[in-house]
Amino acid sequence: MSADVQPAPAGFEDLDRIAEQYAADVSRCAGDQAARMREDLVRAALPMAERLARRYRMTRDAEDVIQVARLGLLKAVNRYDPQRGSFTAYAISCIVGEIKRHFRDRSWDVHVPRRMQELALAVRRTHDHLVQELGRVPTGAEVAGRCAMPDEDFAAARLCVAGHRSLSLDQPTGVEGITLGDRQGEADLALESVADEVSVSALIERLPPRERRILALRFQGDRTQSEIAEELGLSQMHVSRLLSRVLGWLREALLGDTVPPWPGAPDPEYVERLVVGVQPQPDGGLLVRVWGELDRDESERLRRTLLTAISRMPAGRKVVLDLRRMPLLDASGIAVLLAVQEAARVRRITVTAVGLQPFVRRIALASGLGPLLTED
Repeated sequence: MSADVQPAPAGFEDLDRIAEQYAADVSRCAGDQAARMREDLVRAALPMAERLARRYRMTRDAEDVIQVARLGLLKAVNRYDPQRGSFTAYAISCIVGEIKRHFRDRSWDVHVPRRMQELALAVRRTHDHLVQELGRVPTGAEVAGRCAMPDEDFAAARLCVAGHRSLSLDQPTGVEGITLGDRQGEADLALESVADEVSVSALIERLPPRERRILALRFQGDRTQSEIAEELGLSQMHVSRLLSRVLGWLREALLGDTVPPWPGAPDPEYVERLVVGVQPQPDGGLLVRVWGELDRDESERLRRTLLTAISRMPAGRKVVLDLRRMPLLDASGIAVLLAVQEAARVRRITVTAVGLQPFVRRIALASGLGPLLTED
């Protein structure tokens, strides 16, 4: 029924009489005539339905309630049976019931189960009653005790009350130009990176102490590579290579399906400190195996070991440097190999280096160590 219909006023007695006449006449009619008679009864009863709806005019969905009341009236007309008593009483019951169902099922901003809605209403009514009885705001324990419901139900019911009416973020706060949304915290963009941070933290724990310290100095201490090198006693180039290697490993571990072997479980291709193994050969020569990074921390020890061995060997012997497990060669390491190369030339001892990794080999060639290198 449209909102602009102007129904004729009718009292309750008139509605009962009109409804009884409608019931008697419609049974003898059909088609358009029956529809017109039904329309006349609805038009006569509309003022009553709208009066019932206006009881809820202070709610924010008052217009919806009017439409619901009209729907309840239509249901009453369709189901009316004069043998069951007054049409007015039946129509009021249908209209009020429809309005109550609307508030139960449609008026909550957040949908909650019907049982929890009823518990929430009971808690609210008990709270209001205790306010009048005690002359103050009751405590939660007092309301729960009067409701006689389990603690978990009482807590859930109080939570459900907040779902009945939500606040708009555009709601004014009383300060000109400022809304409720303006006072809310901004979106924490860092939340999106939490999973990555947790993964990176676990991977960093698997790094050797020196690499962890370099990462901390660089990214937490905001130190330059030169400052880190000075503090750790390394060259700036060595620090740069260490950072590149660690960051590459972290990137591969984060993006791949499996964690690369270094530096998790012990890896035979990596040792934190330089290890030098000297093995005499049947022909009187030496096989020197080097594990680890040849940098300023370890270069002096390797220099003493190799120069001492060369000084004790007769001329014509051979020294083979197995460097296949040496992943890094910096300026101090190059200086050691150059000194060994020169000492061997003076004593007429042949020194060759085998197994160099491609990156280390390029550094050695560019540094004048070509005579030591052999094709593997």
